[in-house]
Amino acid sequence: MDAELPDGWTIERVRSASGDAAADPLPLERLVVIEEHEDGRTDYAVLQPDVIISFHGLCLARVDGDWFMGHLEADGSIVCWACYGPGLGEAIEGL
Repeated sequence: MDAELPDGWTIERVRSASGDAAADPLPLERLVVIEEHEDGRTDYAVLQPDVIISFHGLCLARVDGDWFMGHLEADGSIVCWACYGPGLGEAIEGL
């Protein structure tokens, strides 16, 4: 997993930065979507992350170098609502 994190990051550093000792990578074989709101409607666009990290129900998923925040659904899928940019540290601060 550490090899897939940005340079200088390990899962231990992620746990320390987030304050969540249980933070853990998740398998990529799941549906990950982002909510898109337009004209009072909610649509969903499918994302293809290359890393997913779980934080007690919240998740960060990296897509094309940017970190998206979302929550884990009961079926294992992830619904994201915001992009926090390319910095993992900044995305963790947004948790």
